[in-house]
Amino acid sequence: MAPARAGTAHPVRVVAWDLVFYLGCFAFALGTALASEFYGYRIWGNFAVAGYGLAAAHSAWLTISARRGMQTNGKFGSRWIGIGAVVVLAMCAPLLMLVIRRLTGTDWLITPFSWAAQPEVWVIERSADLLLRHGTPYVDLASLGRAPQVNDYTPYGPVMTVFGLPRALFGGNPVLNALTDARWMFALAAVLCAYASWRLLNRPRVPVFAAQLAIACPLTALTWAVAGPDLAIVGLLVLTFALAASDRPGWTGFVLALVISAKLIVAPAAAVLAVFVYRRARGENPWAATGRFAGALAATTIALHLPVYLANPAAFTEHVIRFPLGMGAVRSPAASPLPGHLITQFVPAGTAISLVLVGLAAVAMLIWLARRPPATGSAALTRTAVGLGALILLTPATRYGYLVYPLVLLGAALTFRDSGPTARPPRNGRADATSS
Repeated sequence: MAPARAGTAHPVRVVAWDLVFYLGCFAFALGTALASEFYGYRIWGNFAVAGYGLAAAHSAWLTISARRGMQTNGKFGSRWIGIGAVVVLAMCAPLLMLVIRRLTGTDWLITPFSWAAQPEVWVIERSADLLLRHGTPYVDLASLGRAPQVNDYTPYGPVMTVFGLPRALFGGNPVLNALTDARWMFALAAVLCAYASWRLLNRPRVPVFAAQLAIACPLTALTWAVAGPDLAIVGLLVLTFALAASDRPGWTGFVLALVISAKLIVAPAAAVLAVFVYRRARGENPWAATGRFAGALAATTIALHLPVYLANPAAFTEHVIRFPLGMGAVRSPAASPLPGHLITQFVPAGTAISLVLVGLAAVAMLIWLARRPPATGSAALTRTAVGLGALILLTPATRYGYLVYPLVLLGAALTFRDSGPTARPPRNGRADATSS
């Protein structure tokens, strides 16, 4: 829904949903503030309790007004007030505090109760420093002179290093260290990608429900404050779909290569985008458009990976391939109690069963793509959200924080759907049933 106009009343069920949503978020934030083992999470929880509490109070007022048939006049009657409270108090305020708190120096200690930034922030910043000094962002484990630890690993592609370069290049004193914290870079990338996507779609109306899924959800707000790389990556991923929806297959392949070369988890999106590009091809052979997409994707991916691989093939293989697959010298600590992990832990031959389920989900996704190829950006985003959600839920070792990917993609899908006639129709005319 758009912000309320003066003299209008919201439907009761709509504002009642807002109230339920913010109360659920409030409960999550309160539990995090009281029980999390991580210092940054607890700080976020304290701020987020205030943000979600204000959003819930505002939604309660709107709900009571709607039930009584009262009009909610002026800007204070807008449902966007709740989103604003979350952005200010549950995202920006805790991020600022944690960036300043980080200057006291608790990185790299095995003390989660003191971390002002999650390890991925330190690791990405270190990877940039290593790239500048050694030509590779990956630690050579053989040169450590000790047994490797989990934080010695950089389980990302070489593009992720870009977000740590400002600190590696300009850091060195408290002011510059605060200004170049990688979390600012992640946040900036996410915001710029969202804005660019919105512009590519000719500025569609953003539904409040879409903003709740993509922005106000606790997974997004928490990630924004304590870590951030997943928000930058999902922002870039949304941008690839906006490029595809505006019929730019070459640029779609190029940006997708950046995404995959930062974090491999989003690689399944390539299949959806290939089908979407083929379906939308306008004024040219659809195979030619798909070829431009695939060529840009392949060439850019090779160009980004090959120099880093050649600099130290063993380190590249250990960090980027073996560690995420659970085959490294140190096992990944990712062990959120999602279905795949629970099956692995408590069912005989659970790892094999979990991997079979992942394979079956992949086959189901391919069948869905083949039988109902997406003709709109909204449909393509929805398929990607479902596919990534299944992968995250069923893989043997993962983190619940990765669920931010399907949530943001679903929020984006709602906005893409509302872009309506501003997005050009597919090659065969208006979107039909295959796009649903």
